Amino acid sequence: MSTPAVLRMYRKFAKWSPGGWLFSRAVCFRAPYFGSIRPRITALEPGLCRAEISHRRAVQNHIGTVHAIALCNLAELTAGVVTEASLPTSMRWIPKGMSVQYLAKAKGTMTAEARPAIPAAHADAGYELPIDVQVKDPSGVLVFRADIRMWATPRPGSG
Repeated sequence: MSTPAVLRMYRKFAKWSPGGWLFSRAVCFRAPYFGSIRPRITALEPGLCRAEISHRRAVQNHIGTVHAIALCNLAELTAGVVTEASLPTSMRWIPKGMSVQYLAKAKGTMTAEARPAIPAAHADAGYELPIDVQVKDPSGVLVFRADIRMWATPRPGSG
């Protein structure tokens, strides 16, 4: 089985860029909207993506906590990257749905971990791949949870 391109790129950039900064910029170049939260991807392997965002004015709401949509963006980013790193290269994906829970005030650097709820695999037909994303504050308190459902299908011509 070949290694997904995003995983090869992460491993290559990790040698040159401490803390995933360069890789994170490359991801945001490919998907520019995520640049608004300035994420830093700190770990990537099949079955796990970890990323963080700093608490700064640009992601803050009117009560001084990290905005709900910034947390949603962080969750969608980590879910997409872990999906890309976990699926066989013969498969492609697209987000199908997302449900979220805001559990506590989000203050400080937020750290998200995304993991597929079931093993990602090759299939002859499309299937739903649920991704569980948990976001914690600096003291380890779970402040946000997302269930993101990806729709995985075979790439055309990969039969």
